[in-house]
Amino acid sequence: MDLRAILMGLAFAAMWSSAFTSARVIVAYAPPLTALSLRFLISGLLGVAIAWWLGQNARLSRKQWLGVVIFGLCQNALYLGLNFVAMQTVEASLAAIIASTMPLLVALVGWVLLGKRTSPLGIAGLVAGVIGVSLIMGARLGGGADLYGVVLCVIGVVSLTVATLAVLGATSGGNVLMIVGLQMLVGSAALALPAVVLETWDVTWNWQLIVAFVYTTLVPGLAATLVWFLLVRRIGAVKAATFHFLNPFFGVAVAAMLLGEAIGVLDVVGVVIISAGILAVQLSRESG
Repeated sequence: MDLRAILMGLAFAAMWSSAFTSARVIVAYAPPLTALSLRFLISGLLGVAIAWWLGQNARLSRKQWLGVVIFGLCQNALYLGLNFVAMQTVEASLAAIIASTMPLLVALVGWVLLGKRTSPLGIAGLVAGVIGVSLIMGARLGGGADLYGVVLCVIGVVSLTVATLAVLGATSGGNVLMIVGLQMLVGSAALALPAVVLETWDVTWNWQLIVAFVYTTLVPGLAATLVWFLLVRRIGAVKAATFHFLNPFFGVAVAAMLLGEAIGVLDVVGVVIISAGILAVQLSRESG
């Protein structure tokens, strides 16, 4: 893994983790599904326009189109849609911690459902992840965290796992920025109907909402997704997923700094254990 890949991974982790804090601000002032659908529409159109300007096209292979649809539905519509709804009642730090368990779920699916051989280090990492999540969940639920919101976050991270497994199919063959834009438009279209049916246009306009929306649209929305696709193509999904072990730290830190969310001792212990588990799983897969 070269220096450029390391810098890309660090940038991705920081941008990705910050999305939970900006999303928490957005849902405080605007309907979540409507805001997210609009965000994807803007990000998607920008991505497609820049891709066209760079000479990329939408003539994708069948495998690429399948990856675009699966990624757009599972990550954008389901994972982020459920998280936006959940963060009306769940703190950004908790949502970030739940989402950060995705690499553990990817490894678990590979072990249990796909029959991939897992080393003792990988098994230890999975066990550590379960212990870390249990500590945090027990503390947060005991402290009054909304169970419904937590369940939505859990369903969301399962959807993110499916999306991650589809990344390689979507990125092979080039046209990366075009693919990023198209999968965002898929997410926007998928969220538009439930947004119209379930929500009313009740927006409290202020500078916090505007800044959070613009930031979410351009940085976690467009830039982070593009960096992730490029990183996977550069070093592979297994090595790229190693950077997810930083997400619990970044997610909790940003929420604490910008939103003033309280961080308990068990949160810190749980985050360290989860991060160690993710790193152990990825190192075991890399050496295996």
